[in-house]
Amino acid sequence: MTRTVFTGGSVFDGTGADPAPADVVVEHGRIVDVGTGLDGDEGVDCTGTVLLPGLFDCHVHVTVSDIGLLARVQKPFSYQFYEAARNLWATLGLGITTVRDAAGADLGIKQAVDDGLIPGPRLQISVGLISPTGGHGDAWHPSGLCVPLMVPHPGRPETTVDGPDEMRRVARTLLRAGADVLKVCTTGGVLSPRDDPRHSQFTPEELDVLVTEAAMQGRPVMAHAQGAAGIKNAVRAGARSIEHGIYLDDEAIELMLGHGTWLVPTLIAPVNVVRAADAGVDLPAAVVAKAREVVEVHRESVRRAYAAGVRIAMGTDSGVGPHGTNLEELALMAACGMPPGEVLEATTSSAARLMGLDGELGRLEPGLRADVVVVEGDPYDFPALASNIREVWKDGIRVV
Repeated sequence: MTRTVFTGGSVFDGTGADPAPADVVVEHGRIVDVGTGLDGDEGVDCTGTVLLPGLFDCHVHVTVSDIGLLARVQKPFSYQFYEAARNLWATLGLGITTVRDAAGADLGIKQAVDDGLIPGPRLQISVGLISPTGGHGDAWHPSGLCVPLMVPHPGRPETTVDGPDEMRRVARTLLRAGADVLKVCTTGGVLSPRDDPRHSQFTPEELDVLVTEAAMQGRPVMAHAQGAAGIKNAVRAGARSIEHGIYLDDEAIELMLGHGTWLVPTLIAPVNVVRAADAGVDLPAAVVAKAREVVEVHRESVRRAYAAGVRIAMGTDSGVGPHGTNLEELALMAACGMPPGEVLEATTSSAARLMGLDGELGRLEPGLRADVVVVEGDPYDFPALASNIREVWKDGIRVV
């Protein structure tokens, strides 16, 4: 097979160190060498560019493209799968070669990417969102109608549960459906109009059952957790990551440090809800009010978590906002005090560790899969990063 060398550029290796001049050699879909003065059968001239590892987004919803109620009820059921193909392509174009879908994508979407039927980032999937009756994932409205973001179907089972026995059954059902990670709501949220993001959902007993079932199959748990009490319940139960983390307190941060729990901030998510409301999207007034209320609280929580040393991995909640704008998250992370190298580390090697892929992805070093992003200009110029991406390579093949 052809030995390809990326020459003349600098390399950000994913460890957080600043870019340094180096060549990268790729063969059989793997990186085989990184250094200076390297050669190969074919060359990619990278003069004036910086090479990054393939980027990660650890919190997306590829089947979700609208959060407004009216838009959702007017779309044919199968339309979401064609939107997912478009959303995956838009994400790949940003240099994001791996995503963790936090509810929505089923095994068919993941397999379609793996088999090359559609272009996109490789996926880890949670399939559905585990929620109690009346919780963040309960789509009931006072009219008596249910308008879910993700309608159950044979590949995406119903995930409303109450009590340990139902939790066990649904966990096993999702694992059977192909879930790589189980996602649970341990608090209310912003997009659910009739709950409070500061209030807890699910008891410690229910969460213990979930984490046990996941662990028996070698799967982690990711927790939608915004209020401090629900965050602490999730961490104590053994969740691998806290999604959002809006109302972190000192005890929650200490618990996360003690358990080695990741924070996936999704700082752009409430911003996108506010933007949608300002653009006239039909959202319940309670949703808009909560989004406006949490924006600055959220940022302060992330600042404190970073300063304390909590592990951070990049995630956006794309679907709540437009797919293809994922890299807006990076500037918001930097505004929380993270140096630019650490922002990119959170978007590469730290994210790979969270997803259990650090032996395969997240760094530019020999032996790892050859996901390479060629960036013109300064990769630390986050507002310009999306427009500066020249090429995207996945497993040694140019895909963008």
